[in-house]
Amino acid sequence: MTEPILVVDGMRRTFGGLTAVDVEHVEVQRGKITALIGPNGAGKTTFFNLVTGFDRPDAGRWSFDGKDVSHTSAPRLAQLGMVRTFQLTKVLPRMTVLENMLLAAPKQRGERFLGALVPSVWQGEEAANHDKARGLLDRFGLDAKRDDWAGSMSGGQRKLLEMARALMVEPSLLMLDEPMAGVNPALVESLLGHVTAMRDEGRTILFVEHDMDVVMSISDRVVCMAQGRVISEGTPDEVSNDPAVIDAYLGKSHGAPL
Repeated sequence: MTEPILVVDGMRRTFGGLTAVDVEHVEVQRGKITALIGPNGAGKTTFFNLVTGFDRPDAGRWSFDGKDVSHTSAPRLAQLGMVRTFQLTKVLPRMTVLENMLLAAPKQRGERFLGALVPSVWQGEEAANHDKARGLLDRFGLDAKRDDWAGSMSGGQRKLLEMARALMVEPSLLMLDEPMAGVNPALVESLLGHVTAMRDEGRTILFVEHDMDVVMSISDRVVCMAQGRVISEGTPDEVSNDPAVIDAYLGKSHGAPL
């Protein structure tokens, strides 16, 4: 077990009479790929929304990189290095692929009113951001599409664009909400390779996934949720053989020969 980068305690979120998230304690280990699994309605995406500041819990505290971030906004969390993607991609369809990338570059001096009036303040930074964006698009196999409208891309290409755009922020923790959902099988291997490469570069990955083949192939640790609670965590083998996980999610036939 390495040092945790994210620690959550006593997080609870209810909607009317429904308890969507009720997590006593969970840790995400630094420099590892952690998969968050569970049946539909288990609270995985709500948990993502709470941790990343897109929703507010009824109770609970959590820390990121040793700092209490329980009342921190989503933009500030992104500045601190916690960046997420979404189940439904959030590309800006009527902007080019390159423009989508450039929007994510942090701390751009040209975005300030006074700075924008003095080109010498931001021109060098703008050129560096273009180079960085082009490099990331090339890494993700999208450089040839940099001048295309983002809305013209396939679902899988949009997922790649979201990952590349997230790296513009230089995140230390990248949270991916079902990155393989709706992706052409021909692109799945490419996405998996990029996820493991980011881990090998020292980034921490937390991702929601339903495909157990994907989970077993790239995860260092697995956390399983059901009915808003964490019911099991450990290595992929430990969690996939946990009777509570088999009963709540995988089913009795899990692992049986076809």
